[in-house]
Amino acid sequence: MSTASAVSTTYLELSQEGGGAHKFYEVSVDGRVVTVRYGRIGAAGQTQTTTFPTVEKAQAAAAKKVGEKVRKGYAPAVQGQRAPRAVTRRQVSSAPSTARAVAPVLWRFRTGSSAFGIHVDDERCWVGNQAGDVYTLDHEGAVLARFSLPDGVKCLVADDFWIYAGCDDGRVYDLSSKLPFAAYDIAADVDIFWLDIHEGVLNVSDREGRLTVIDHEDEHQWARRSQGRHAWMVRADDRAVYHGHHGGVTAYAPDGGGELWHTPTRGAVLFGWQEGEAVYAGTSAHAVQRLAKATGAVEATYSCDGPVYACATSAGGRFVFAGDAASSVYCFDRDGTRLWKLGTGGGSALSMQYHDERLYLVTTDGSMVCVDASEAAVSAAQQGTVPTVRDVKLAAALPTYAPATSAGAVATVTQAPAGAVVVECVQENGRLRVHVVSEGYESTWKVQFPRAMREPGARYVVDSLHPAAGGFYRVRGDIRRLL
Repeated sequence: MSTASAVSTTYLELSQEGGGAHKFYEVSVDGRVVTVRYGRIGAAGQTQTTTFPTVEKAQAAAAKKVGEKVRKGYAPAVQGQRAPRAVTRRQVSSAPSTARAVAPVLWRFRTGSSAFGIHVDDERCWVGNQAGDVYTLDHEGAVLARFSLPDGVKCLVADDFWIYAGCDDGRVYDLSSKLPFAAYDIAADVDIFWLDIHEGVLNVSDREGRLTVIDHEDEHQWARRSQGRHAWMVRADDRAVYHGHHGGVTAYAPDGGGELWHTPTRGAVLFGWQEGEAVYAGTSAHAVQRLAKATGAVEATYSCDGPVYACATSAGGRFVFAGDAASSVYCFDRDGTRLWKLGTGGGSALSMQYHDERLYLVTTDGSMVCVDASEAAVSAAQQGTVPTVRDVKLAAALPTYAPATSAGAVATVTQAPAGAVVVECVQENGRLRVHVVSEGYESTWKVQFPRAMREPGARYVVDSLHPAAGGFYRVRGDIRRLL
């Protein structure tokens, strides 16, 4: 190690053949300050900085970190010599629809890049694309804001108030406030296909057919390898995590990952949806299958005319919707009777969601499409009468928000506004944790908080904190540093 006046840096890499780990780990010592940077080879990675009481303790801590990584197979390397590993892009084909009529599309928003992510709630519609853009729109198609993320968006999911984007850089970003932040940093060798979040616990399905579960402090809990690769489906609730892959659907216990049941499906699972008592698997064998959450039994099959890229339901599963590889969308009743089939008018649906008699689609041409799914509109469309599609345009001065990369990028205040909550970052057993300072909260509970913003001794003001079932708090609203 170096003297206190010089900076010493150790750079390590671990790269395995056959799609295994491909990540780096860098430790720098500058006097009493140790900076660790880690992530996928070729990416900027995530940075953590710790200040120690003495230079000697800083050097000892750095040496320990390097030793731990070397024992795990990391080796000294020259940064930039090893190329980044390509991230998997879903290879999809889209043929023209064979439906006799086109769906009653109300509006269409072209994002400018291929898109998979969609979420619709009572207030907004969200769409994320491969360029890292996430747009929010109102239900009539007006574009409200744009989030600019560092890499392509694989999916968008909601967990109560919170909206998350899973990206190709291996991180999951919280988009619930104006300033997005990296809420989870998934292992660098995990090629995300899909994710779900339930009560702050992250569930990730990947290319290798693995299911990885990560808690609110971004710490690995457990992982399982299912019976099939290419896991495009993961859904979670209080009773289980439901994992869909080439071999069917497998349910695991949320606390430890014990297998509860496994059900082979008709073809590989390409998408998944859930309601209170059932999960829905869209498959390559031209079907959506409804499985009972309690037992895994197949309760109904909804037959389409092509591989199913996306599916969704109305509340309680009264109606089941599907999108196939031939640019068609379908509606079935609960028991599996096909009610209608219509063309999208612009590509195959890769993700979809139903809300208030409207079906929202993200298609292969990177568009978000709003379809009037009311009985009257569909009946008119089947007779050839459809509304004129309104192409949504971006506003000239669209608000754009990018993630905070450090504590210095956060807005500051000199005192906490009325009703706000003060939290503090403290060092515990070599890790930076965040606890509540304001009265009226459980002081022993940790606060889920952006790692990039954590600095020992720093205090922050947040709009509000909400308790989660796992015994921790989640931030809602904006974060400001308290000076």
